[in-house]
Amino acid sequence: MSRDMLNTSVGRALKSSTTSKPNSGSSQEQPAIILFTDLDGTLLDSTSYSFEPARPALNLLKALAIPLIICSSKTRLEIERYRGELSNSHPFVAESGGAIFIPKGYFPFEVLSQGVRTGARGDYEVVLLGAEYPRLRLAMEQLRREGFSVRGFGDMTAPEVAKMTGLTLEEAAMAKERDFDEPFILEKAADFEILRERIVRLGFRLTKGAFYHISGESDKGEAVSILSGLYQRALGSIITIGLGDSPNDFSMLECVDYPVLVQKSDGRHDPAVSLPNLMRAEGIGPFGWNEAVITLLRQITLK
Repeated sequence: MSRDMLNTSVGRALKSSTTSKPNSGSSQEQPAIILFTDLDGTLLDSTSYSFEPARPALNLLKALAIPLIICSSKTRLEIERYRGELSNSHPFVAESGGAIFIPKGYFPFEVLSQGVRTGARGDYEVVLLGAEYPRLRLAMEQLRREGFSVRGFGDMTAPEVAKMTGLTLEEAAMAKERDFDEPFILEKAADFEILRERIVRLGFRLTKGAFYHISGESDKGEAVSILSGLYQRALGSIITIGLGDSPNDFSMLECVDYPVLVQKSDGRHDPAVSLPNLMRAEGIGPFGWNEAVITLLRQITLK
């Protein structure tokens, strides 16, 4: 990212989150680094939902003015809460790729208008990618009529979601405010493959993270690819890093330059996620996230 970009909308947005100039430490212009991350079980501990173990790497990202792009199955309200705690002013991806939320004025108009259709919602320009939530709820009802034992967040009260997830009541209420993705539980795990085939025939997609998720044809990978294209048009050459912990993150990991899989709470790497250039971080959740980010930034910036 060059010093000249500080005079553009995106440059000002990036600079607002740090006191240093974005990726501008040498006379030879370096590619801009963009980091995409999952939240639950990756940047956030799967039980406490804390990102404190990742604080050293988070501080390094801010010092280097590297955009941290949250790409999560969480809702807009949930992600906004963590963006506030992280002092994060960058775009984010909600509900497993259902929509991209871009702060107004972040990208110059000529960048945002090139092949990306957005609609204004509050303080954001929004790229809508996923199926509308009422359609997902109708699909869940159809699956139950066909004998599948599925129960989504929309079928639960906030106290039930809180008990199941470890969230507070306030956080659980935010988790229920969904637009593009429905997390659910499947009582008979043996039904997974049959369920997946049926969901595909209904025109939707099934993924698995901490919960099963039914969504439209959108996914994290599509959203990350769109955002990467916007950053590339705004900043020139870029290098992308992506971090996740589960199959729900696979589409994101396969479209970044440096994919990273962190260990799950039981200390293993999810065997369902595999890529030729995949880095398997040593450390559970935010501990592995921290070590992987620091290691990669040293490796990339020293090239």
